[in-house]
Amino acid sequence: MDIEKLRELLQAVRSGQVEIDQALERLRLLPVDDVGYAQLDLHRALRTGRPEVIFCQSKTVNQVAGIFQHMAQHHDRVLGTRASQAQAEAVKVIFPKAHYDETSRLLSLTRTEPGEFSEDGGYILVACAGTADLPVAEEAAQTAEFFGSRVQRAFDVGVAGIHRLLNKMDLIQKAEVIISVAGMEGALTSVIAGLAACPIIGVPTSVGYGSSFQGLSALLAMLNSCAPGVAVVNIDNGFGAGVYAHTILHRLGQVKDQITLSQS
Repeated sequence: MDIEKLRELLQAVRSGQVEIDQALERLRLLPVDDVGYAQLDLHRALRTGRPEVIFCQSKTVNQVAGIFQHMAQHHDRVLGTRASQAQAEAVKVIFPKAHYDETSRLLSLTRTEPGEFSEDGGYILVACAGTADLPVAEEAAQTAEFFGSRVQRAFDVGVAGIHRLLNKMDLIQKAEVIISVAGMEGALTSVIAGLAACPIIGVPTSVGYGSSFQGLSALLAMLNSCAPGVAVVNIDNGFGAGVYAHTILHRLGQVKDQITLSQS
């Protein structure tokens, strides 16, 4: 149950539309719904502002479909990561309007929008070094968008042709948060951190030849960046970067709103 659903329930109780016992029955499963093969954290949206997300990898088709169905009973928006085509097809049998993106492997159900953002407001910039990094970059970008952040993209701007990155200086300098996705030697993140004033989130990918050690080289390069202000998530963890960037942007928005209120 998310905050809006809980608010609606409490207002219905106050107005007399819903009896107290009925409300208690609807709240009975909070905070955990035990479905046997999973214990769903239905209380997470109330604690963190974001519902639990389903990690689909290594789960069976039936498990993913079942978890999606249970989550959708309590949330208008459900997100699954690392989903396969077969898992997506099973969910679409239950929810025909579910959306599957083959690039990011994100599976989502959105029955309500997360909230409107201003087209000229703050945004997250997702930059990736090469086309081979797109799956991770899109996982980051679409995760942030799912939670309600405005996202801009700068793809295929790796250091092998650094003029491509420098052509994006306007986007870089105006961003509130930047997610830098790169494999190989992971140099893109340090370069961006030397150009931008905002927080940088490095995402190493497993793209590269043998000595990249499936992303370990990029991970170590980003951890050892001489440019300050860089945080690094795990290899290929576009989802984690998207959540982190959204959290920063959301908190910045709250601070700006508080400042505006105090000045009015």
